[in-house]
This record gives sequence, C-alpha cells and structure tokens, in this order.
Amino acid sequence: MTELTKVAVIGSGLMGHGIAQVFAVAGHDVAVVDPNESSLRAVLERIRANLQAMLAHGVQLADDVETILQRVRLTTDMADGCRDVALVTEAVFEDMALKQQIFADLDAICPPEVVLCSNTSVMSITEIASKAQHRERIVGTHWWNPPYLIPLVEVVRTEETAVSVAEFTYNLLQKIGKRPVHVHRDVPGFVGNRLQHALWREAFAIIDEGICDAATVDEVVRNSFGLRLPVLAPVENADMVGLDLTLAIHNYILPHINASPTPSTTLQEKATQGNLGFKTGEGFLDWSEEAVAASRLKLMNYLLDVLARQQAGS
Repeated sequence: MTELTKVAVIGSGLMGHGIAQVFAVAGHDVAVVDPNESSLRAVLERIRANLQAMLAHGVQLADDVETILQRVRLTTDMADGCRDVALVTEAVFEDMALKQQIFADLDAICPPEVVLCSNTSVMSITEIASKAQHRERIVGTHWWNPPYLIPLVEVVRTEETAVSVAEFTYNLLQKIGKRPVHVHRDVPGFVGNRLQHALWREAFAIIDEGICDAATVDEVVRNSFGLRLPVLAPVENADMVGLDLTLAIHNYILPHINASPTPSTTLQEKATQGNLGFKTGEGFLDWSEEAVAASRLKLMNYLLDVLARQQAGS
C-alpha cells in the first residue's frame, strides 16, 4: 500500500465531520463526501467550533485553526472525493443496504490498493462488504462519539480482510493520535458496544423489576465503580481482587443477573409511547431544554478536560 497523504470520509454528519477533523489535525488532506449539500456546508463551521473549544480547554494543536480547515475539501461527488486517496472511511447512518451500496460503489471507484473502512458501531463488516469484489481491503474502524475526543477505534477484521490491511489501518490510527485495538472476530457490537449494552440491559432490568428507580441506577454507577473505571477496568480489577473471589462472586450472582435476549419492557413501553429521552423531553428521566443543554455541556467539558490533562502529562 502507498504512503498515506490523502483520505476521504463518506458522510458529513455527527461522526463524519469529527473523523475528518482528526485526520486534518494530524496533517492529512481530507475530502468529505456527502450528497446532502446543506449538511456538507456545515462541516467547516462544525470543525472550527470543535477546534476552538479544544483550544479554550488548553488542548494544544500543531497548527492554527485556519490551516487545519484548509486541509478539508467538500464535495458531493464520490469519485471526485476519492481521487488519489489511500484510505476511505464510510460514516453514514446505520442502514445495511445503504452501506452495502456505498462499498460496492467505492470498490468500483477506488484502485484495489485503497483501504476501505466502515465506521459502523454494531453491524457486520462481513455483510457490509458482501457486494464488493475486493473484500480483502475492507475493514471495520469503529470510532466513538465524539471521534475527536474519544481515543478508541476498534479495528475489526473479517475472515476476508487481509492482515496487511488491518495492520496498515491500525498503524495509521496510531500515527494520528488514536488508541486503536484489534478485534479478531467480526461479531455484532464488536467489543465496546457488547460491554456497554450488557451494562445497559442490567440497568434497565433493575428498573423493570422495581429494585430502584432510574435516577438511582445512574447515581450508583456515577458514585461507585464508575469512578474507578478510567484507571481500573474489569479485567485488571478481577486480577486485583483475586480470581478466586471473582469466581465465587460469579457463582453466586450470575444466575440473578438479567440474560434476556429481548429489550427491557420499560424501554419498549417508553419508545412505543414516544417518550424518547432528550429529543422529546421525557425518557427514563424528565428533560427540560436547559437540562439537555447542561448534560451535553457537562459531557463535552469533561472529555475536553481529560484530553487536556492527558496531553499535558504526555
């Protein structure tokens, strides 16, 4: 594979503009492709606002904001956006048929040495790649939202993905400042979302069973094991307390933990009733416009502060 100089990102929405930003900050020219011109027009201002927020929180950038923005090119034409690139990242919404069509089109447009990545968070990379001819150059790269602040990217191989493609992608992500991990099997949810939704299933089951209310679930997580997760993750924690004790606890508690293959009854009822959370003002909890804004700001400030501290300590 050729040395990377240019990349393309398919999709200019929540994830697409953030992924493009990461590459541009790292010094790469990026073409953002989207047939939706209004969404495309917002990309540069969204990136500018992100970069200014980073600077305001003490995050250092190698170049000034306008220099970074000049590396981002916008186009509605996929063939134009993918010209002379070494890697393409698809970041459209989670629609299997759409993703399959995009990869079939990319496969026809891009020379065989160009690496094609999907940012899907849960869908099978094997299935997404199924309509392409050169499936050996297709790999999953699951970025987390917001992609310019969350370090992790899961690099997901299928049985057809070439080892060299996975290694190239992993190494590139390291070079642009991400924390990639190899996922050796293409399974629904990969690693991160399987862990996350296992916790969410139990959280909702606790509410279903009347063990405590929704607010208490969040209070417990925030003020107990949630505090130590950034420095003491589950496997290290098990080793710390001892695998004999962990085994004893699991022998006792696992039969009592929810293992339902179907979603929470409370979750289903609320979704059916149109109580969808932030977007409707009511979900498991009640949300005023001010509370929604405060929650989003709290998360963003926290992530920016973490990034600034990490950068200062590196």
